[in-house]
Amino acid sequence: MRSGKEIPQVVDGSSVRARKLARMAGAKGVPRARADWTGESAAIYCRISHVNDDDQTGVERQERICREMAKRLGLSIAQPMVFVDNNRSAWQRNRKRQGWDALLEAAREGRIRHILTYHPDRLMRQPRDLEELLQIADDHDITLHGEANHRNLADPDDRFFLRIEVAHACRSSDDTSRRLKAALIERAQDGKPHTGKRRYGYDKSGTVILPEEAEIVREIFTRYLDGESVTAIARDLNHRKEPTALGQEWNGVNVLSVLDSHHVAALRVFRGEEIGQGDWPAIISRGMWDEVRERRTLRAAAAKGRNAPKRPYLLRGLAVCKACSGRMRGSGGKYVCNRAIRSDSKTCYCTVSAAPLEQFVVDAAIKLLERLDVTGQQTATALSEEDQAAIEADREELAELRDMWEKRELRTHEYRAMRKTVEDRIARVERKLVVRPAAEVLRGLVGPDARKIWTQLEKAEEYERLNAVLRFLFAAVIIDKPAVKGKHFDFGRVDIDPNPL
Repeated sequence: MRSGKEIPQVVDGSSVRARKLARMAGAKGVPRARADWTGESAAIYCRISHVNDDDQTGVERQERICREMAKRLGLSIAQPMVFVDNNRSAWQRNRKRQGWDALLEAAREGRIRHILTYHPDRLMRQPRDLEELLQIADDHDITLHGEANHRNLADPDDRFFLRIEVAHACRSSDDTSRRLKAALIERAQDGKPHTGKRRYGYDKSGTVILPEEAEIVREIFTRYLDGESVTAIARDLNHRKEPTALGQEWNGVNVLSVLDSHHVAALRVFRGEEIGQGDWPAIISRGMWDEVRERRTLRAAAAKGRNAPKRPYLLRGLAVCKACSGRMRGSGGKYVCNRAIRSDSKTCYCTVSAAPLEQFVVDAAIKLLERLDVTGQQTATALSEEDQAAIEADREELAELRDMWEKRELRTHEYRAMRKTVEDRIARVERKLVVRPAAEVLRGLVGPDARKIWTQLEKAEEYERLNAVLRFLFAAVIIDKPAVKGKHFDFGRVDIDPNPL
């Protein structure tokens, strides 16, 4: 017989604690059954390391396999949830992967519960990538699916096996990189050409001369030695519809690259240093190549004196053409777009009068200096005589190691290891250098007397310092096309981009 009062229930304290812990753990505490996956959101990630053209077969096949997996598992893949990194290495530590970054962002936002990939090594080949994914999976209970198996990223055993797989993939990539670098050194020692983009005058292998292009190479060298400018040569080649090695128009830079090419003289270069004669045929004789080198040096020195500015250009390194985003140089009392000297269809003729532009920018700088407050000082640090001597000794040791390697007294892997040790030692010493802060150039220029001091510096012709001040204050002075034609300066075409101070 029940009374009017409720009889209190006796509750086992341990069972209450168990239920609370279960609620706190949620789904991550208990693996979800495959039947529970039906309709859950999933993302596909595809990657291929290297492609030689626009063929997408590799990643397309991976996506097809992943979609078949999703269908078998009953997972739902929304249209934006397919992330692709084509021709992107997952092993290189400094390589950006947009698809991978977007996948992680979707996972952080809780928009996916599953990740499908052809194999985990498509997803990551560096342990730090795995740890970043595991950190996100801790918050969102993500399951990783591959062609052969699936991994619950919250499960300790699956984490353990994934870490082994990724470590193995990383070791495999390290071994491949080591073999490739060793092969490059061996090719250099044997005088074989460096692989890469096709050089003008040769086929893709770099060992077979293309007669028609070789004739143009000889013509470029001859015309340059006869006194023609590289711009005139480029314009003539474009007029004759002669393409570069990449099928593009010629310009001064392309012509100079032919004149500076060691390959056309069959000279083998390794890490920027000439190491001997190559085993491929030369288009240009060594004598002509050396003569061009000497002529290039003489012309550069003459041009430096001839093209020296007749007036200081305070906005050197700051003036930027808005039309083509190229830098502008001072010439003839104007700032001229650097592309004005191009000989191809990318020529840009944007110019602006230097005097009114500089006065406009200087006025803006002085107004800023008058109200700017700069406090604190730092002193520069120079290397001690002992450190300088240590660096010199290490550089001599590097030269000796290289000489021993060329004479084959050292094996390649020994040379590389010893060289890295010495280079690391030099880097540690050089890190002691402290560069004087840019704010140093503002000393004495800040405050209500800024305009007066600026005028004094102009009279003293301290243009280098004034240019440094403007570079410190402003990131760029962007020049647009004039909106109104006429003799009056159009200040509306000038946009000053300040630096954060």
